[in-house]
Amino acid sequence: MDVSGGSGQPRSDDAEPAEHPAGPVAPAEGGGPAPTDASTRGEPPAGQAAPESGGEHEDTAHRPTAEPAAAPAETPAAPAETPAAPAETRTDAPGGVPGEGERGHAHSGIAKGQPPQRPKEPGGGLLMGRPFGVPVYVAPSWFLVAALITWVFGGQLDRVLPELGAARYLVSLFFAVAFYASVLIHELAHTVAAIRFKLPVRRIQLQFFGGVSEIEKEAETPGREFVLAFVGPLLSLVLAGVFYLAMQPVEPGTVPGVLLAGLMVSNLIVAAFNLLPGLPLDGGRMLRAVVWKITGRPMSGTVAAAWVGRALAVSVLIGLPLLNHWGAFGGGTDDSSGMDAITDALLAAILAAIIWTGAGNSLRMARLREHLPELRARTLTRRAVPVETDTPLSEALRRANAAGARALVVVDADGNPLSLVREAAIVGVPEHRRPWVAVSGVAQELTDGMRVSAELAGEDLLDVLRATPATEYLVVEETGEIYGVLSAADVERAFVRAMARPS
Repeated sequence: MDVSGGSGQPRSDDAEPAEHPAGPVAPAEGGGPAPTDASTRGEPPAGQAAPESGGEHEDTAHRPTAEPAAAPAETPAAPAETPAAPAETRTDAPGGVPGEGERGHAHSGIAKGQPPQRPKEPGGGLLMGRPFGVPVYVAPSWFLVAALITWVFGGQLDRVLPELGAARYLVSLFFAVAFYASVLIHELAHTVAAIRFKLPVRRIQLQFFGGVSEIEKEAETPGREFVLAFVGPLLSLVLAGVFYLAMQPVEPGTVPGVLLAGLMVSNLIVAAFNLLPGLPLDGGRMLRAVVWKITGRPMSGTVAAAWVGRALAVSVLIGLPLLNHWGAFGGGTDDSSGMDAITDALLAAILAAIIWTGAGNSLRMARLREHLPELRARTLTRRAVPVETDTPLSEALRRANAAGARALVVVDADGNPLSLVREAAIVGVPEHRRPWVAVSGVAQELTDGMRVSAELAGEDLLDVLRATPATEYLVVEETGEIYGVLSAADVERAFVRAMARPS
């Protein structure tokens, strides 16, 4: 199954100026209330900076595969997909110098285009391997569903092969492992296609309701989107065909015959279920690609496929128990007990909730991605004043106020940036103490990951911020010249504003 989306969103900030956007960001350090005003190029500070607040955002795009008659749950995020954009851009670009019309000549001290170090690889359970360089994890919930499959399939084997006795549960456990190996192949099909299209894959996870391929970016064209979604069900159909051919020379009433028949049917169910035309299923992504191709707008495809997905969720909630009650799956009214009816209703409710939630998440994330290109480091950056390490805090704030700046960068004698003065640290110093406290005493040392190019925008900007969570970042020009300081709180508010903006 193919699902895109994420969960988690930064908290909003209602005290945001009308002209400044707001957005999501990596968790900020040193928390505190967000500033009540976003900086503008010509707006002076009030003599002291307010503490910053960081947002928290997790993005990951998920492409789950359902087990027979089950759909996977959608994540939340992570990052692979973590998109957000400001609702509007500023008309005046902020600078990184004291004066309105001049540029400072302090330099970043890092090579042009040097990327920050990527964050530590996410976990997600027991690491099983790295096919194609992508980590594969087995979530703890998998052991629960493996036990459930072993128990259910063991009961069926008792009717078909009663001579097995207790050994039937070993056979059933083998079936559960083989089935999830098929699910892994389904997910690897998505992964290989994503790698072929140069889309980063964060991880594959086998979990309670199937598998999840976390693809961090979306396909750039509807054709690629269609292929990326279709290869999973296609591989499941191929596997069903392989198991069917393997059944031919095997006697039906034997253990190999029963196992091969079960795996064939399971893969057919996985393929058929995932081809249903509603998000978050693979068929929904295929429908999205078709509508995207016809209309030229990916958002139109997402809206259409998401609403079909919601209709599908309602159909599953109502239809699955009725079909089972009428004997569509081999039973009938006379054979079913009250417990069976409760089980059917519970399974239908879980599947419906997963599909409905996944469709809603797809809509929300599509709206954010539509605004994502508007999120630019240059438009969100605060003007900064460079000050030397031994400058008293009161004097540094006076210079910033005179220059209309709202950030302080501590530099050495040659103008190379050393650290950033955090707003939360400024607020923690009483006003009468500020003449006696040097700016170096309330500054945070710069790391490579805290240096951001002014040209970064959209998903590239968010990837850099997520790689090194901090409250402030030094924004530099391609030449290494200081442009200003980017506040995590400002990006967080830009994200919140984007979420509230209609498409």
